[in-house]
Amino acid sequence: MTPQQSRNAAYTLALLIPAALMGGALISQYVFGLYPCEMCWWQRYPHIAAIVLALLALTMRGSRAGDLLARLAALAVGISGLIGAFHAGVEYHWWEGITTCSRTGEVGGDPLAAIMDAPVIRCDVAQWTLFGVSLAGFNFLISATGALAVFALLGRSNRRTA
Repeated sequence: MTPQQSRNAAYTLALLIPAALMGGALISQYVFGLYPCEMCWWQRYPHIAAIVLALLALTMRGSRAGDLLARLAALAVGISGLIGAFHAGVEYHWWEGITTCSRTGEVGGDPLAAIMDAPVIRCDVAQWTLFGVSLAGFNFLISATGALAVFALLGRSNRRTA
């Protein structure tokens, strides 16, 4: 792989990983009814930042500023993964998490009834798992691996051009 191919792959991964994970989160919420808890929201914010940073990096592809923005995007993805690791530990009861829970309600009608009928979304209970791994756990696995891949690809492209 040439240095330019490594750089292009890094920029592409820096955008695709958070975009795919955010897309999956939104589909799970709006299609399958898996509403996010407080810590789920915490994982989304760095992915949103990473998408913006990666888009900016793509506009400056090949420059030092573009590489820096791609690294910042990878860092944001890695931060989301670390939050996901903490959240997964709370779900598996390895440690205690935050004490607040989130509620979601419909707009319109009687606001008090909407609040009272809204489901409580607990941070310490996984709403969905596959092979014993929760969505927070998958976020950790995918985000951590993706962030390391972006850093490695950018490092490879810089080493060969230096």
